[in-house]
Amino acid sequence: MAKRDYYEVLGVARNAGEAELKKAYRRLAMKYHPDRNPGDAAAEEHFKEAKEAYEVLTDPQKRSLYDQHGHDGVEAMRQGGGGGGFGGADFGDIFGEVFGDIFGGGRRGGRNQVFRGADLRYELELELPQAVFGHTSEIEIPRLMECETCRGSGAAKGSTPVTCDTCGGSGQMRIQQGFFQLQQPCTRCRGTGRIISNPCDTCLGQGRVRRTRKLSVKVPAGVSTGDRIRLGGEGEAGRNGGPAGDLYVEINVKPHPIFEREGDDLSCEVPLSFATAVLGGAVNVPTLEGEVSLKIPAETQSGRVFRLRGKGVKPVRGGTQGDLYCRVMVETPVNLSAEQRDLLQKFDDSLRHDGRSHSPREQGFFEGVKRFFAGL
Repeated sequence: MAKRDYYEVLGVARNAGEAELKKAYRRLAMKYHPDRNPGDAAAEEHFKEAKEAYEVLTDPQKRSLYDQHGHDGVEAMRQGGGGGGFGGADFGDIFGEVFGDIFGGGRRGGRNQVFRGADLRYELELELPQAVFGHTSEIEIPRLMECETCRGSGAAKGSTPVTCDTCGGSGQMRIQQGFFQLQQPCTRCRGTGRIISNPCDTCLGQGRVRRTRKLSVKVPAGVSTGDRIRLGGEGEAGRNGGPAGDLYVEINVKPHPIFEREGDDLSCEVPLSFATAVLGGAVNVPTLEGEVSLKIPAETQSGRVFRLRGKGVKPVRGGTQGDLYCRVMVETPVNLSAEQRDLLQKFDDSLRHDGRSHSPREQGFFEGVKRFFAGL
């Protein structure tokens, strides 16, 4: 059966770069990997086909021949001894190049491998004013830190680690599985490339100890739930002299009893007396910076929203400050005396008999109800 076009095999354009070729091969290799498809001959053929295409298209000389003469050009090169052919390349090199970040090593051959420390996450709870105006918090982080006794070597004072004689210091072992080789961390030195015969008494040869560290976190003004603050190098210590990881402080703003936040805007409900709603006046409303006076026009209906510009949140990344939206809620009087009830009843009677409409929403509502039933 005729071979398929290599670009078609990988599903890339003919001008695809190395990164795109690597991404395409990685996807196919993971899909058709023999370990994921045991006994599947078709998957194995797809795997070989993808490997061959990747090998040719990532070699500038082979790719040039293929682009000019197709499969015949590359086959002639193989028969002539140029480039080693398809079978001459060590599949472990290809697989390690593409999957090194997954299988824990990257390119093999290095000695005394170093490992970056793990990143850590910490959830910091803030009150709304702290998030809006900024805050400095003191936190405690339990983490693995470099052992001070052995300076991270893992060896007792006066001794040093020796090169692992199983992997030769590479930290990797080759495993043959069918037609390809796979690298995995050395089982003896656990990928470090070193053997510690006389371990440190403090860290028991690990080179790291668990300690709690106090940190000061400066939270900028305007942060909201879900924002993250990165503290470089404040994660766990690396191994074999590797760099420390980072600490990510995730912000969680607690609910506020008065204000609700939506983006850079705030909102709140303001109770309004019946008389003020009818006659108009002024009420004091809260903001995060103190009370301000809000003018209420006469005949204000319950639920009306008033906007106070610039009384919201200033964005953490700069820009126009948000607003405060005040929704007034007219309160029904309670605990009335007999005299007050009588006065209220007389007031209601006068509204009903003066021939004018004093409840526009009520009138519109009942007219809508009549039209609804008339259409049934």
